[in-house]
Amino acid sequence: MPATLSLDQARRVALAAQGLHKGRPTGPVTARAVGRTFARLQLVQIDSVNVLVRSHFLPFYSRLGDYDRDILQRMSGSHPRRMLEYWAHEASYIRPEHYQDLLLWQKRAWVGASRLDPELRNDVAARILAVLARARPMTATELTARLGHVEEKQTANWGWNWNAVKRVLEHLFEEGLVSAASRTGQFERRYTLTSKVLPYPAPAGREMDSTTALHRLTDAAAQAHGIGSIRCFADYFRTPVKATALAVEHLVEQGRLEPVSVSGWGREVFRHVEAALPRRATGRALLSPFDSLVFERRRLWELFGFHYRIEIYTPEPKRRYGYYVLPFLLRDRIVARVDLKADRTGGRLLVRSAFAEPDAPADTAVELASELKLMGQWLGLPDVEVGPAGDLAAGLGRELSRL
Repeated sequence: MPATLSLDQARRVALAAQGLHKGRPTGPVTARAVGRTFARLQLVQIDSVNVLVRSHFLPFYSRLGDYDRDILQRMSGSHPRRMLEYWAHEASYIRPEHYQDLLLWQKRAWVGASRLDPELRNDVAARILAVLARARPMTATELTARLGHVEEKQTANWGWNWNAVKRVLEHLFEEGLVSAASRTGQFERRYTLTSKVLPYPAPAGREMDSTTALHRLTDAAAQAHGIGSIRCFADYFRTPVKATALAVEHLVEQGRLEPVSVSGWGREVFRHVEAALPRRATGRALLSPFDSLVFERRRLWELFGFHYRIEIYTPEPKRRYGYYVLPFLLRDRIVARVDLKADRTGGRLLVRSAFAEPDAPADTAVELASELKLMGQWLGLPDVEVGPAGDLAAGLGRELSRL
C-alpha cells in the first residue's frame, strides 16, 4: 500500500524541495549559496517584464534574502557558465547538464521562422554562423547591421515583429547551434555559437537517446517538486505528459520515486526518495509570479488552496488583484498577495494593492510589512508606500509606519 501523507505533510515536503521551508541565511550570501539554490531549483524562468525587477532575480531573493545580483550575471555570462539559456518551462536559465537532454525534447515553432522561404532561411543562417564563428557575441540588431540585412518593418504581429535575422537566430537557438552568451542592459540576448558557451558536445559517458534523457529530466523535476503528480513533473520542463508518465513508471521501478497517498489530493501522487519532510515550516517569502513553486496552478490549489492567475495580459478594468501580483508565503501557507511596482526615480517600492487570503493568520500584516521593507532595501528602494486597494492595505500601511 502507498504511504499516506496529510496535506500539511505534503506541503512541507514541497516547500523543503524548493528551499522555502525555513528562514533565510543570516550572514552574507555567497556565490556558492546561490549556486546551491539554483541546483535545487534546476531551472529559473526568464521574463522580460521589469515592473519590479527581472523575474529570474526574485527566486533567489525569496530563498536567500539580500544577495548580489551580479552573481547571477557571472553564472550566466562568464566562463565556465553554471547557467545556460534554453527552452524549458518557457524561456529559462537551466543547469548545463540538462541542455543536451532538453535539445531532444524542446521543439517550438518560432514566430515566422518555419514560414520563411527555405532558401532565404538557409542563406541567413549560414551567414549568421560564419559571423559568430569569428566575432564576439552580438545582439540581433548588431548582427542585422553586420550582415547588411534590410527589410520592410512588419506590423502585423504585435510583439513579434521580428526581421528575418532575428527569426533565424531563434531557429538556430532552438536547434542548439547558437546560444545566449549574456544579456544587455535592455535584456537583449547576445548570441554566440553554442560551442563557445558549452564547449563539449555532451557530458562524457552520458547516453543521448531521448528516453534516457526524459528519465533524467523527470527525475530532476521530481527532485525540484519533492512531491507531485505526473502532470506536475511534466510541466516543470514542459515535457509531453504521456511520455513523462512512462518515465515516472521507470523511476518507480528504479526506486527513485514512490507512490504516496495525500489526503484530499484526488489524483495519483509520487514522492521523490530524496525528498525531506521537515517537522515544521518556518519560512517567509514574497514569490515571483514566475516562481517554480507556483508553476503548476492545479498543484498550487491542491496543496495550498490558493487560486492564482497572472493578470499582466488582462485589461486593467478586468483585473481582480493587479498587474504584477506576488503571492506571500508565511510558514506553510500562502496567506496574501500584493501588486508591486518599483519607482526607481523616487526610490519607492509601491504596493498598489494588498489582499489577504480568507484564512490568513493574525500576524499576516506584521510579517508582510517586514518582508516588504527588506525587499525594498534589497532593491535600493528605502520607502515602501501602500495604496488603498485591497482588504489588507490599511493594516499593512499601519505596520509599515511602525518600522
